[in-house]
Amino acid sequence: MPNTNSAKKALRQDVKRAKINLVVKKAYKEAVKGAKEAISAGKEASTLLKEAQKKLDKAAKKGVIKKNTASRKLSRLAKMVKKVAK
Repeated sequence: MPNTNSAKKALRQDVKRAKINLVVKKAYKEAVKGAKEAISAGKEASTLLKEAQKKLDKAAKKGVIKKNTASRKLSRLAKMVKKVAK
């Protein structure tokens, strides 16, 4: 356990931020998963791709994941959607 007041405050902040990060992370993972499921089912997934893009960009903006990671995930997802559209 932290001893100093500043360390106690830092711990409180870390716990709070971890909860927020978990919510954001779960949101983008669910969006990506939904898009992948639609693709594997052969459905039109362009709207789900847009939703996943929003969630990934928000996660990158908040620092939950890195910008390049979000870009890579989105690129691969878009590639899958394009492949199914043909």
